[in-house]
Amino acid sequence: MFSVFSALSARRRTGRRPGAARLAAATLTGGIVMAGVLAGAGTAVAEDTPQSPGGATATITGLKTYGTAVIRENGEEQQVSAGLFEMSVEGGGMLQTYCVDLNNPTQRDARYHETSWSGTSLQGNKDAGRIRWILQNSYPQVNDLAALAKKAGAAGLTEQDAAAGTQVAIWRYSDGVDVEATDSQAEKLADYLQKSARNLAEPEASLSLDPPAVSGHTGERLGPVTVRTNADSVTLTPPAAATADGVKVVDDSGKAVTSAANGSRLYFDVPEKAAAGSAELTLEASTTVPVGRAFASETRSQTQILAGSSESTVSAVASANWAEKGAIPALSAKENCAVGGVDIKASNEGDEPFTFELMGIKHTIDAGTTETVTVPLQEDQPYDFTIRGPNGFEEQIKGVLDCATETEAAEFGDSVQTLSEPSPATAGAASASGTDLAETGSSDATLVIAGVAIALLVVGGGAMLLVRKKKAPTQE
Repeated sequence: MFSVFSALSARRRTGRRPGAARLAAATLTGGIVMAGVLAGAGTAVAEDTPQSPGGATATITGLKTYGTAVIRENGEEQQVSAGLFEMSVEGGGMLQTYCVDLNNPTQRDARYHETSWSGTSLQGNKDAGRIRWILQNSYPQVNDLAALAKKAGAAGLTEQDAAAGTQVAIWRYSDGVDVEATDSQAEKLADYLQKSARNLAEPEASLSLDPPAVSGHTGERLGPVTVRTNADSVTLTPPAAATADGVKVVDDSGKAVTSAANGSRLYFDVPEKAAAGSAELTLEASTTVPVGRAFASETRSQTQILAGSSESTVSAVASANWAEKGAIPALSAKENCAVGGVDIKASNEGDEPFTFELMGIKHTIDAGTTETVTVPLQEDQPYDFTIRGPNGFEEQIKGVLDCATETEAAEFGDSVQTLSEPSPATAGAASASGTDLAETGSSDATLVIAGVAIALLVVGGGAMLLVRKKKAPTQE
């Protein structure tokens, strides 16, 4: 029914992670330091693992089932392809998605991560829940096209009509554009879906951990890390290296565990004589990803929303940091489109405060407390930060902030996916699959802003850091 895999990797504090030397750093005695660059997706940057909240990771393979639509704005018309994309999941599985980011380009072979609506342009969209209703009540979730056509008052629907009509209805809510399907039957479906849609709650992640990072003293159980998943089971198999160091993954009773389920609470059991160190627990399972989950790319490529999933591999990583005494930080990050930046959650389970400096401002996290520092960023701005702390602690945070649809930031038509544009997937040859991805140009970095101070000063003419207590995101 499902396949699972997990690995716990322990590392001594003997040096930096690979690639860390490429990042600029400033020294702050007795605390942690943060260095960063805002960069494009160049070769050196792409070698590092981006921040991911957990769930499915997939590569877009093309626009597979689609028709055409016409966008009207300022007296102009533009024809675009409208329909269903496919993605190949890392570890196995296929996803079907629609676009919720019309005027951004779709990059060939872009890599996507499952994410919450709060980290995408759906944040603050009062109609995001209506999009989920459309997904649940149209193609491909409803594959009886005759029945769907009857509800829509259409004479009949092909798969291409159904996909085009569904995409058009979604665009009306996701991008707020004046758009119509060119096929009359597809247009009837779009009108029916738009008028019938009602708000539904955001779906839960296929796999996530709360929190994803913990810390504490040697001789203690660090955690708990609560597993949230719709998979039947997740198996935990620590490797020999971690077992030899005496680090175990246990449950509430302190018993070593080999499996987990939704709601399971996991702990890192660290021996009292263990040297200061850290470990990562990677959980993998196979499940269907809930319809309506958002998928954001590592590069500037159209945000997608899930319409269908096969049995697919999902994963999440929990990290633990321990020491005998002093400040013992745990860090995690999440994009927050409500404030246009990245929330860096910093907790300290040590017995001394720890301090870090960001944009010339020092922040002190008292022992036993947790705070969130919000780093404001520009729309579509790649970011790459490394945070270092006591005993060689180091955490890299990277990604691309994509919080707005392109219609809010560019002239109409500048980067819309059109049927007449050459497609990287099909240029020079006919495509039996009908793949049609818009030309996007190079994804290599064209500008690197060295130093987090310079990078953040461009935001609103100045830099501003918001330090606040972490609040749970709300749903429509």
